Amino acid sequence: MAEHREFFYRRLHSLLGVVPIGIFLVQHLFINHFVVYGEESFNAAAGFMKNLPFVLLLETFVIYLPILFHAILGVYIVFVAKQNTRKYGFFRNWMFRFQRITGIILVIFIAWHVFETRVQIGLGNAELDYSLMEGILTNPIMFWFYVIGVISAVFHFANGLWSFLVTWGITQTPKSQRISTYACLVVFLAVSYLGIRSLITFAYGV
Repeated sequence: MAEHREFFYRRLHSLLGVVPIGIFLVQHLFINHFVVYGEESFNAAAGFMKNLPFVLLLETFVIYLPILFHAILGVYIVFVAKQNTRKYGFFRNWMFRFQRITGIILVIFIAWHVFETRVQIGLGNAELDYSLMEGILTNPIMFWFYVIGVISAVFHFANGLWSFLVTWGITQTPKSQRISTYACLVVFLAVSYLGIRSLITFAYGV
């Protein structure tokens, strides 16, 4: 019974990493990328998302609770998973290790990002707009903290997407897994570009 329950939790963990968390990540970075077209474009996009119907319910059940479950189970997996990079050293084993490392980084990064944006707004100390992000990212330390956080998030999603395809039996052959490796690399590069390009604009205005 315990084995079946753990199997279910790990499947759910894999699924939530793609739907809805992965989709939210891409959407979030896409919205942020509007800053490249100017302050007004970003504020309009952020305002549109803020004014969606039932936004609090959507954020709670589609974003925060899935992320919380994924993070808690992910930390558990980090401590029980057997890593064999020293013995085997294969590409996928290193991806396995980096997945766990970026997961720990993301626990810290997401907690801080939520505090800086959502919690501060809830306390009435800030407004989610261009000025808020500009104020955060013009600090060089915070800029690089966000760069590390965004790259970690995108890697975690892209590599998790590869694992999801294997776990759910979508890519079972070596050829299909090789193709999905390249496809996930494209996803990583494209989504990373959206995130890093936005950070540069917020920090340096270019």
